[in-house]
Amino acid sequence: MSRLDIQHEGHVCHVYLNRPELRNAFDAETIAELTHTFKDLAQDQALRAVVLGAHGKVFSAGADLNWMRAMADYAWAENHTDAARLADMLWSIASMPVPVIAKVQGDCYGGGVGLVACCDVVVASEQAGFCLSEARLGLIPATISPYVIHAIGERAARRYFVTAERFSAQQALIAGLVHEVCAADALHETTHQIVHSIVHNGPLAVRASKQLVKDIGKLPLNPDLRDLTARRIADIRASEEGREGVQAFLNKRKPQWQSDVKPFAMKPGVRDLEEPND
Repeated sequence: MSRLDIQHEGHVCHVYLNRPELRNAFDAETIAELTHTFKDLAQDQALRAVVLGAHGKVFSAGADLNWMRAMADYAWAENHTDAARLADMLWSIASMPVPVIAKVQGDCYGGGVGLVACCDVVVASEQAGFCLSEARLGLIPATISPYVIHAIGERAARRYFVTAERFSAQQALIAGLVHEVCAADALHETTHQIVHSIVHNGPLAVRASKQLVKDIGKLPLNPDLRDLTARRIADIRASEEGREGVQAFLNKRKPQWQSDVKPFAMKPGVRDLEEPND
């Protein structure tokens, strides 16, 4: 049985973790499916956004117990290979050329926090809780750490990495892991509005904007940066999409790229509403 439920809706792909009976815990097969899925989606030039969610009450409980039992007997080389696969999965999400929006309906632990940290926009139910629980097991959140530290900063990471305490969606919002917290019954609509905004923007501009943040965010303010940013805006202004966007605005009409955007509902499926066994 597939570990994922993948639904395409126009220019948007919805990827749901689909092991609600096991609290959407990771195992080797889940990691492989996520890696393959996101690497394939990265090649889709028509894609404008990806929504990453989970069926059931829990977003992800982290590592699957059976997977952990197998790892307990691994030698160093086997552990390294296994961790490298997880790192590759995280990179496949973080390096997506289009925005990835996380829809977090429930608790998110361990590697699940890493998944969320790889996403560009995170919407969480006020009922969701987060925990970097690795230290409780005598482990460290090493593979997910680049993404988590980038999201919440070194200061917050110093606390949550060493305490392994559970923190609320509101605390995750303050730390920067989450962008928006809403009531559980508003999660789908809140996520929908963000996706709606993205797909109505210039698709090449959205991709270029995401890349701009990656390229510019850590650079020092100097003359080279001034020239780089001037070149970036010149490139987009001179592009076919840039010219179309400006002309549409000046002529008070919709730009061409909105002509093939069909209304989409992004409503919760039956499995989102079920109460699976814990």
